[in-house]
Amino acid sequence: MNAPARKIIHCDCDCFYAAVEMRDNPALREVPLAVGGQPGQRGVVATCNYEARRYGIHSAMATAQALKLCPDLVVIPPAMEKYRIASRQILAIYGDYTDLVEPLSLDEAYLDVSDSPHCKGSATLIAQEIRKRIFDTVGITASAGVAPNKFVAKIASDWNKPDGLWLVRPDEVDAFVAALPVKKLHGVGKVTAAKLNKLGVQTCADLRTWTVLELQHHFGTFGTRLHDLCRGIDNRAVCNERERKSVSVEETYTPDVPDLPACIALLPELFDNLNVRIARAGAQKSVQKLFVKLKFADFHQTTVECVGIAPHMGQYAKLMETGYARGKQPVRLLGVGVRLGEAENLEQLSLFADADV
Repeated sequence: MNAPARKIIHCDCDCFYAAVEMRDNPALREVPLAVGGQPGQRGVVATCNYEARRYGIHSAMATAQALKLCPDLVVIPPAMEKYRIASRQILAIYGDYTDLVEPLSLDEAYLDVSDSPHCKGSATLIAQEIRKRIFDTVGITASAGVAPNKFVAKIASDWNKPDGLWLVRPDEVDAFVAALPVKKLHGVGKVTAAKLNKLGVQTCADLRTWTVLELQHHFGTFGTRLHDLCRGIDNRAVCNERERKSVSVEETYTPDVPDLPACIALLPELFDNLNVRIARAGAQKSVQKLFVKLKFADFHQTTVECVGIAPHMGQYAKLMETGYARGKQPVRLLGVGVRLGEAENLEQLSLFADADV
């Protein structure tokens, strides 16, 4: 006998940062608006409103490029504390309906309402009520997808944006997923999508003609995941305890950092900021590896890591030297961080903490 279908809601606020800014300044509602960094500082767009999207502007686009597409674009810097306050209000609303809430970001989360007693147990009515309460309480709109699993719910939340709701019932999942382009599958980026297209696969229906072995041959272990997703199969549970896997800090420099000695000279400030962030996260006893990240002037990026049980300036300098040797050109971004592991594994790892990079 099959287990009862889950009732999953994926809720996603519409252009969150921009929506909060338009809420606080109604004059911004009718103009193209982006929240992000300034073009002279190599800024990027964090998000933009729908007026700006009509010009082809999108998140992660360089602000300078966005201004070329729309010279009248209004660009304002992020006000993170204001967004965090709104996020806490939204999270409190979710918590009124279920304890199974998995935040993905400040404005996006999965909810498992399978056992929720609210709204006579109707996930659709719960989603409608949540969206109304977000609007009434926070003053912004949210879109939601309702489905039997996380994958389909996330796709559905984007189906009727902005300020929309889309329901995919259990008996509708097969047809809904079959028509999706493969680029919509969770974990399929531009490279994998291009490879699938080159192999003659455009939609999930096309992908269903491939066996698990064939997919594993072309895509390794991810082939098994593709085999399930193209059939709408996703057994991941909504997890309300997300494990932190790393702590890091990074900085983009204008102009570029010219050489390795200049990079090393910037290390103490990054190191101090990292230690503050590790302490704030309470992760001092969970450090398993150290890593540095460099992005060169040509946008090539590299990461170097080693075993370590605590941040160490000398080790970071060695890692930076190794990373710089891979590009040997000016650097636009530097980052340092730690990877975290289980406490019980750290005693054994400490034996190797002084190993060469």
